[in-house]
Amino acid sequence: MSHAHTRRTILSAGALLSAGALLGTAAPAKADAGGKVLAERHLDDRLVELTLDSPALGGPSTVALLTPRGWGRRRPDDRWPTLYLLAGGDGDHTTWTSLFAVQELAELRDVLVVMPAMPLFGFWTDWWNHGAGGPPRVRTYFLREVVPLMERAYGAGPVRAAAGESQGGFGALGMASRVAGLFGAVAAFGAPVHPVRHAEMWLSGAKYVGVDGYAIFGDPWKQWRTWLDWDPYRHAGGLRHTPVYLASGDGRPGPLDGDEPDPHIPGTEKWVALADEGVVSITEAVCGEETRMLSDRLASLGAPVSTHLYPGGHSGTYGYRELRHALPMLTAALRR
Repeated sequence: MSHAHTRRTILSAGALLSAGALLGTAAPAKADAGGKVLAERHLDDRLVELTLDSPALGGPSTVALLTPRGWGRRRPDDRWPTLYLLAGGDGDHTTWTSLFAVQELAELRDVLVVMPAMPLFGFWTDWWNHGAGGPPRVRTYFLREVVPLMERAYGAGPVRAAAGESQGGFGALGMASRVAGLFGAVAAFGAPVHPVRHAEMWLSGAKYVGVDGYAIFGDPWKQWRTWLDWDPYRHAGGLRHTPVYLASGDGRPGPLDGDEPDPHIPGTEKWVALADEGVVSITEAVCGEETRMLSDRLASLGAPVSTHLYPGGHSGTYGYRELRHALPMLTAALRR
């Protein structure tokens, strides 16, 4: 496994939960609060990369677009169904084209695919910052800057779906469960979907890569209401009418894992001790447990959920496969 892949694994392991003010239950504002375009680069005949000045993030960010047929000749009123792909813990939006090869999917030729980057360990949430708030406000960035900009200037329509790996899956589910009608379908791959259940696990992951986890979401004992605010399991009722695809490994060795094991993260010893025999990726084992819990909760609510649990760790390329498994559900929502 490459050094970059290992680093990406470590960062994805820190997928945590939201802290910060609720953004409300309305759809994204039509007039964006920022997100000024500083630069636009056409990387090939379909891939466009935008550099944004984001007040919510307190600096520049990047959004990549995989454009549909006819997009280059679009008129002001042309709109396409839009698939938003949310990055994992490293914030690297290029993973979707490099590792997951979304440009190869014929089913997306008439879909605008939007792939925002985010700050390292941004968690798709507005940081608590020890009660002070302020940047990075990653959910504000997505809901109030990226989506309105795409719909105003780049041909994105109001028919949306979303998918994310690890932290990105948490972000997609968290936003969909709190913002009614935001996405017509959501998919999450190897994601922490009930992180309050394993608070020490995610705080340890943040510390391991040099991030102050308490700045993101607060102390789980003192700021427990903030921990609960964006927990997808807690707000599963908000997904009752949204098709959901959940996928996760169980932490045991699987066919798509690399040769290098997941790194040991100090502070996770309790979860290692409690893990089932044969588990080599405690991060994915925890994600798998949380995925099972959310799946059962959604099923009990009569929600349209499909779940795929498999042998595998957090460092493999399972997202490539699981995105393709989820694609029929996602594209069906985009045809509505």
